[in-house]
Amino acid sequence: MSPDTLQALLAAVAAGEISPQLAAEQFQPQAPYTAVGSFAKLDGDRHKRTGFPEVIWGQDKTPAQLIEIFPILAQKAAVAMATRITLAVFNEIQPHLPQLRYYDPARICALGTPQPQPMGKITLLTAGTADLPVAEEAAVTAELMGFRVERLWDVGVAGIQRLLRHQDLIAAADVLIVVAGMEGALPSVVGGLAACPVIAVPTSIGYGASFGGITPLLGMLNSCAAGLGVVNIDNGFGAAILAGQILRTAHRLHQRLNSGSEGDR
Repeated sequence: MSPDTLQALLAAVAAGEISPQLAAEQFQPQAPYTAVGSFAKLDGDRHKRTGFPEVIWGQDKTPAQLIEIFPILAQKAAVAMATRITLAVFNEIQPHLPQLRYYDPARICALGTPQPQPMGKITLLTAGTADLPVAEEAAVTAELMGFRVERLWDVGVAGIQRLLRHQDLIAAADVLIVVAGMEGALPSVVGGLAACPVIAVPTSIGYGASFGGITPLLGMLNSCAAGLGVVNIDNGFGAAILAGQILRTAHRLHQRLNSGSEGDR
């Protein structure tokens, strides 16, 4: 409740125009979420708190639940999106949500129009073609959140000349997301070339000794390239949000410096 609204409410009580009981009922804060049936509570204020709206984890939800959640989420954000949606599930729910779009191989579906972000660009690299579903999850997430994205696929260390031909792209990047399976070496190499934040994403791609992504995860965590950030196995979505937060923070700091306010420096 705004200060003006509160003052008007108290004045009405003092003037006898409204009972204290009714005023108390109006003063009750609204619930910080919207209930959907008995199975979900949507966090409509998340964008105000964190800069990004709530996103649906779609993999373990039923089509009926998704059909109920999507329209409500779309009322609260410019884009309502769900991750880890199979094409079969999309085909089942799309007739109920005609404007719903599907992004393959990212396994994302979404409603709404992204609002462009007035800040830098997120550059994505993959070690191999098999890493594309995770990398595209990151790329599409970033695009739906309004960021500009540049893609460079299949530049792993097994043919490192493919990567070295694009050192200009790495040098010009604002923030990098590097996706790799197997032994997970690519982020370390990129981290030794880049002058910007590098976010490493291990994937569950690889032979038996990669242990479903544990080997690249540990390799990235043990990287000798200083300052490398690492998210969980196959977590392209999380990498995109982290990259977005880095750009948003840099943009905010730039605005503060340009404002000339000593207190913000």
